Amino acid sequence: MLEVRSLRKEFGDFVAVDDVTFSLPEQGSLAIVGESGSGKTTTARMIAGLETPSGGTVAVAGAERGPGRPRPRARRARGRRIHMVFQDPYSSLDRHQRVGDAVAEAVALHQDLPAAGRRARVAELLDLVGLDERQARSLPKALSGGQRQRVAIARALAAQPRVLILDEAIAALDVSIQAQILALLARIRADTGTALLFITHDLGAVRHISDDVLVMRAGRVVEHGPVASVLDAPEDPYTRRLIDSIPKPGWKPRRRGEKAA
Repeated sequence: MLEVRSLRKEFGDFVAVDDVTFSLPEQGSLAIVGESGSGKTTTARMIAGLETPSGGTVAVAGAERGPGRPRPRARRARGRRIHMVFQDPYSSLDRHQRVGDAVAEAVALHQDLPAAGRRARVAELLDLVGLDERQARSLPKALSGGQRQRVAIARALAAQPRVLILDEAIAALDVSIQAQILALLARIRADTGTALLFITHDLGAVRHISDDVLVMRAGRVVEHGPVASVLDAPEDPYTRRLIDSIPKPGWKPRRRGEKAA
C-alpha cells in the first residue's frame, strides 16, 4: 500500500538518506530505527511530504506524489493518504484553542459535514483515543503529556489517513504512559485499518507495535525484516550494538563517582 523506492535526500554535499526502499501493506506496522543522525526522521518527512526527495519515489495506494509544492487541494488529498504525529504534541496545538475545537478544525478541513455531523465526528475521534467531554472542553495546558499526544493522534485521524507516521511519538512520555499510547495505537490499527510507520530509537517499544523493523545507519538501510527475526537474531553488527545498548532488567544509572562492580 505504501511503496518507497530508492529514496534519497541530499543537503548540499551531505547525503542524509541514500537508496531507502521498503513497502508497508494495508493495516501493517513498520518501525524504522537507528541512532540520531541515521536518517530515519528525514525519511519520514519525505514520505509525509514535508521534505522534497533528491531522488526516488513515494506512492500510497498506487498514487505517486508529484514533483514541486502541492496546491492546497492536493495537500488535503495527501493528508487523507498520509498523516504525521510528532514527538512534541504541545507545539502542534494552539495553546488558546480548546481540544474539541482543535479536533473540529481538523475534521472540517478534511470532511464536508453539517454542524451536527461534525460534532458527532469529533466525539467519535475523542472517544477513539480515550478522551472525554471534560477534556474536550480543556485547553492543552490542562492536559497531561499523554493526553496531548492523544489529541494529536485524534487530529491526525480526522483525515482518515491510509498511513499514520509517528515520529518519536512516545519518546517524551513516562514509561506507563508510553504503554498506554502503544496499546491505543494497536487498537486504532485494528479498528480503522490504518497502517503505522513508527520512527523510534526505542527498540523495546518496537516489539509491542510493529510487525517489521528497518534499521538505518548513516542514511542507509543495514537490516530489514520481521521484528522477531531482526531483534532475536540480528545479522548486522550495527543492529547487534543497538540491541546491546538496551538497558537490561535491574539496570540503574551509575551515580557520579561510583565505581563499576
